[in-house]
Amino acid sequence: MTTQSRIEWTEQTWNPTTGCTKLSPGCKHCYAEVMARRLQAMGAAGYKNGFKLAILPERLVQPMRRRKPTVYFVNSMSDLFHDDIPDQFLDQVFDVVRQTPQHTYQILTKRAERLPRYFRDRRCPENVWLGVSVEDREYGVPRIDFLRQVEARIRFLSVEPLLEDVGTLDLQGIHWVIVGGESGHGARPMKPEWVESVKQQADAAGTAFFFKQWGRWGADGVKRHKKANGRVLGGKTWNAYPTPRAVLQSPRYSELSTSVAILIAKP
Repeated sequence: MTTQSRIEWTEQTWNPTTGCTKLSPGCKHCYAEVMARRLQAMGAAGYKNGFKLAILPERLVQPMRRRKPTVYFVNSMSDLFHDDIPDQFLDQVFDVVRQTPQHTYQILTKRAERLPRYFRDRRCPENVWLGVSVEDREYGVPRIDFLRQVEARIRFLSVEPLLEDVGTLDLQGIHWVIVGGESGHGARPMKPEWVESVKQQADAAGTAFFFKQWGRWGADGVKRHKKANGRVLGGKTWNAYPTPRAVLQSPRYSELSTSVAILIAKP
């Protein structure tokens, strides 16, 4: 089954693969790895081998069973562009995406260099939002250029966990930026000035900005539960989205809309 998501910027998760391998500093305290071990202990389907990569073709039909327009985060428990997932399986995933135009699919990867290779002879579906993780300068920032090489209707950055000042970002062709701090055991702190720098650059570029959370460490540098630290930045909650119809009609968007600054996504 697909799963109702607690992630603030989506509605449901769809995991046609599970499991992954660590690639960069943002992976150090992977929430999916912790969750996979819990699910393995519970005997949940798809987690027999814990966090080892598993391809699950039986899950491909799941979005096709849902007629109601839904925003799906694809592979919250894996990375769809992991090197060990063959192009042939990716083709099957994107066939499902094309057959369900009522849904919006948010696909986020750290394997950004694979994006232009895969889409070189393939067209990215109109209902896909394609994104990369940007946690630092060394590993994260270079991913943006790979993302920009793909003709996707919406390109986005997940700047989470934000581990340092990422410096000047080239946001040309980027429609949405999400920023968040790390949560969970061993979380690393995020400084307010790092967040403000990204927000100012997004504002200057006309890019929608969404602040997800402070995480384990608050804006005041105090360690608390992430719910206690909240997601207020500069006295406000920042929930901007690009504006495809599927998102504007979604319950999650309506829930947040009182504080959303709507920005029109550039084609």
